[in-house]
Amino acid sequence: MASTSDSSSHCFAFEQDFIGTWRCIPLCVRRKLDLAGVKLKLSHWLALTQNQRQELVDWSDAANALDQLRQYLRDLTEGMADGVVKDLPPAVGAAWQQQSVLPAEIHRAAVARGVELTPEQWAHVTELERFALCKLVRPGHDHHNLDAAFSEVLG
Repeated sequence: MASTSDSSSHCFAFEQDFIGTWRCIPLCVRRKLDLAGVKLKLSHWLALTQNQRQELVDWSDAANALDQLRQYLRDLTEGMADGVVKDLPPAVGAAWQQQSVLPAEIHRAAVARGVELTPEQWAHVTELERFALCKLVRPGHDHHNLDAAFSEVLG
């Protein structure tokens, strides 16, 4: 599948430790999963071949491609130990999709790290960059890549 946005297959520098081996689901794939409304477990991901993982990284984020992605993943996981991927509501109006509103949790995380992030800066980062920051600040996340993400996105 050809990419339709510059960031649909972009992997961040802070993800370098697993790019190529794909031992973790990269954020560009996680964004496509959220847009498609699919819950793919890490165990599903690890059961895929290297080529299948790369195919998901390279998958387009166009609306029709996301519909195809949902069905492709259902078919691909049908015989897996963890069963078929679960359907979720596709992301619509999520914080990372809002270019004009800097989420409070992102602002708090930036302030706590001494990072300046204004609503104007937020409006100029890509949707994938907003997605990454929103995922990395979630409660319960280990946050070990958050400093690197702020540096990469705002640097």
